[in-house]
Amino acid sequence: MTLAEQTVTDAGGTVGGSGNLLEVRNVKMYFPITGGILQRRIGEVKAVDNVSFSIKKGDTLGLVGESGCGKSTTGRVIMRLYEPTEGSIVFDGHDITNIKGDQLRRLRQNFQMVFQDPFSSLNPRMTVGAIVAEPMIVNTRMTQKEVGERVAYLLRVVGLPQEAAFKHPHEFSGGQRQRIAIARALGLNPKLMVLDEAVSALDVSIQAQIINLLDDLRRQFGLSYLFISHNLSVVKHVSNKVGVMYLGRMVEIAPKSKLYGAPLHPYTQSLLSAAPEASRKVKRERIVLAGEVPNPSNPPSGCAFHTRCPKAMNICREARPELLEIVPEQFVACHLY
Repeated sequence: MTLAEQTVTDAGGTVGGSGNLLEVRNVKMYFPITGGILQRRIGEVKAVDNVSFSIKKGDTLGLVGESGCGKSTTGRVIMRLYEPTEGSIVFDGHDITNIKGDQLRRLRQNFQMVFQDPFSSLNPRMTVGAIVAEPMIVNTRMTQKEVGERVAYLLRVVGLPQEAAFKHPHEFSGGQRQRIAIARALGLNPKLMVLDEAVSALDVSIQAQIINLLDDLRRQFGLSYLFISHNLSVVKHVSNKVGVMYLGRMVEIAPKSKLYGAPLHPYTQSLLSAAPEASRKVKRERIVLAGEVPNPSNPPSGCAFHTRCPKAMNICREARPELLEIVPEQFVACHLY
């Protein structure tokens, strides 16, 4: 059974029945390539190519892979910042794939996003108090007093002093700006937060503080996270389950104990062999991949990884492997299994 088939079966027709907050089923996101005088469509970039996964209520799914693998695009498709080319997105029992306008705006209050660069995502002309208050002013009927109290509460929750509300983003450090972005995302009591490289621009010591804050907030508010990162050590710390993407495709997804303890896909094995980990008892042999990541506008036939895979077979060049459950809860897209 493929992962997409299992998520539909487990849900029994509704996401809520399975305890899953989010279902991503066979999602594709292709960007057109245009050329010529008339700017006609001459090709497409397959940024996300038939990706499926689910996130249970209160859990964190870590999404990892090299730059350009499509993980950030996946997050934006879930947020409906991009219109998916194919597939479906089911959030809390509602199919949000094609909804628009006021219906999407109302439902979007339940899922928020925190971006990689907090400075570019915060309006430099607004005070911190106005930035955190804006979602509540736009989307709720809260009074000015209620909004002010809520802003003060959120700043306190993320570890900022109350007087921060009267300052501007440039007066804060990178870690403090990310706390402001998190406070803004919490304003509407979301159920899901998409964290797109939310700590990668920060110093290591500040990263640890933000990760601990996110963990505390998850427990306090019952949040679910989609944690997008290229840092395998950070993902291991924050996630219940981990998905590995390569060239727009999900190649392996499993609980973190299984994926880090016994990775099955050759690409996952190579990633983990390169990740430094001081506490590792048995040192993994370093697996060096040959070549470069192929162009997503012209991906290889069959398995997209076969051009770099040290275990590639003839069938890998001809047929695309499905994401199948090889061992309980561990899904792998590889002809070796």
